[in-house]
Amino acid sequence: MTSFIINKTSSEDWEIIQNLGIQTFSETFAEDNSEEAMEKYLEESFNSGKVQSELNNPNSHFYIAWEEDNPVGYLKVNSGKAQTELQDDTSLEIERIYVKKSHHGKKVGQLLYNQALETARSLKKSYVWLGVWEENVRALNFYKKNGFVEFDKHIFRLGDEEQTDLMMKKVLD
Repeated sequence: MTSFIINKTSSEDWEIIQNLGIQTFSETFAEDNSEEAMEKYLEESFNSGKVQSELNNPNSHFYIAWEEDNPVGYLKVNSGKAQTELQDDTSLEIERIYVKKSHHGKKVGQLLYNQALETARSLKKSYVWLGVWEENVRALNFYKKNGFVEFDKHIFRLGDEEQTDLMMKKVLD
């Protein structure tokens, strides 16, 4: 069985995060969205300046999943003002758990999720929360399996299109 290593990123890892973000977001959402919406979102979300700025934000934490010297996924979590919405000091947002399609079903997402929980506990957070597209059944099932419950909804903009994200949270022990 292949083993994976999860490492915290540094600012020098921006190109790896950028490439992983573009590849995994495209693999997951391209077939369900227009090419124009995808291009706009990818340019806004994964341009060099934005990725570097996010990596340098002390309230955002990135982790890369490695299979030997191959990056296969990453995690982005936010606390404090870096959170996209709630900005509750007692919470940690899981903004992204992105895994290459070639590695779906290999427990990489679970390892990244476990890292998110470890980070939340080390930061003494009471709960973790996230937004997930209501049509992303694979992700919804993953989060429900891990004890998340829906508590609200919000609009996620992909290009000029509006989509509904379910907001889910898990209270930590």
